[in-house]
Amino acid sequence: MKIVMYGAEICSDCVIAKEQLGKMKDIELDYRNITENTSILKEFLSYRDKETMFTSIKEEGKIGIPFFILEDGRKTFDIYELTGIKKPDNDSEINACSIDGKGNC
Repeated sequence: MKIVMYGAEICSDCVIAKEQLGKMKDIELDYRNITENTSILKEFLSYRDKETMFTSIKEEGKIGIPFFILEDGRKTFDIYELTGIKKPDNDSEINACSIDGKGNC
């Protein structure tokens, strides 16, 4: 299965998801770092501006990464649900991309 992932190396959730997906032999990961260059950032923002799934993300002041697009076109923020990968237990950890210190990216 091919998965496009938008993320950033400064986001702990992105780093963990990228690492886990990279270990899976049946997944071809196309990782796109939104902080790498403006064309990737614009590509991500195009989804963020147009997809209704980002509405609550934007209302909460979050970025919306990690963001995944599967080869069948499905889009999600929760790759664990769709792949069956066990979600790591890091609920007590504050996200590196937290603006408010409460894990709200």
